Amino acid sequence: MSPRTLQLKLKAEGTCYQALLDELRQDMAINYLRNKDLPVGDIAYLLGFSEPSSFSRTFKRWTGSTPGEFRRSNDEAPVGKRR
Repeated sequence: MSPRTLQLKLKAEGTCYQALLDELRQDMAINYLRNKDLPVGDIAYLLGFSEPSSFSRTFKRWTGSTPGEFRRSNDEAPVGKRR
C-alpha cells in the first residue's frame, strides 16, 4: 500500500498516522512504566524518543504527570484500582 493510500484510508476512518502512533506510544509507555525494572531512559529509547527529556515532556502532555509522578501514583493506588 502506498503512503498516500494509507493516508486516505486513515482519513476515511477519522484518524491519521501520527494520532495512531501517539496512542500506541502512550499505551506502551504506561505499560513500561509499570515495570519498575525499566529506567525511564530505556523506555524513551524503546518508544523511539531521541532523549528522555522529550519523552518526559510528551508523557506529561498525554497524561498530565511526568513518568516519575505516574510511577509514584501507580505505586500508591490500591490493587485493582491501578490505572
